[in-house]
Amino acid sequence: MARYTGPQCRLCRAEGTKLFLKGERCYSDKCAISKKRQAPGKAMRMRVGKKSDYAVQLREKQKMKRIYCLLEKQFKNTFYKATKLPGKTGENLFMLLERRLDNVVYRMRFACSRKQARQLVSHGHVLVNGKRVNIPSYLLKPNDRVEISEKGKKLLSVKESLKEFTRSGVAPWLEVNPDTMVGTFKAIPRRNDLTDMMDIKEQLIVELYSK
Repeated sequence: MARYTGPQCRLCRAEGTKLFLKGERCYSDKCAISKKRQAPGKAMRMRVGKKSDYAVQLREKQKMKRIYCLLEKQFKNTFYKATKLPGKTGENLFMLLERRLDNVVYRMRFACSRKQARQLVSHGHVLVNGKRVNIPSYLLKPNDRVEISEKGKKLLSVKESLKEFTRSGVAPWLEVNPDTMVGTFKAIPRRNDLTDMMDIKEQLIVELYSK
């Protein structure tokens, strides 16, 4: 499957905000945003006047897409799935993205970033209800059990990532036993539960795709 392999910090600089794509580095002084670096290529462009509605909507979509580490086709397909669900499309989009296995592995602190979580899943280190699942986009259901395989439990990266569990725990819709590296996806989070995503204006994304 195609994936972005370029510099992660460049994406944060392009959006002008932290997307938390590199784990611990994002919280350190090495973060490109902390160093107040300008957007890539900005010195070569003349930006005059107010941004158009399309430009604002596009930036919001790019930001959300990059946070969840998706390519354009993956994100667009997820959006259209959201339109077919009952309720608000923007909220449905968040619910689908939060149910992704790679996102849940990251939220459970088994990985320090969604990119690392995707790699764990793709390499077969994650079990769902006792069965190995290597599809990052696999959608979890309430009460699904997620655990790290025996081989995966020996990985230093997983052990290092779990240190964040002792510092900040996990989201209320998740339950994790850091000693056994087993977690439960207790419920699908609602939009108001995603406090770390309050900066995202999903309505702008809905307007963009509705054109």
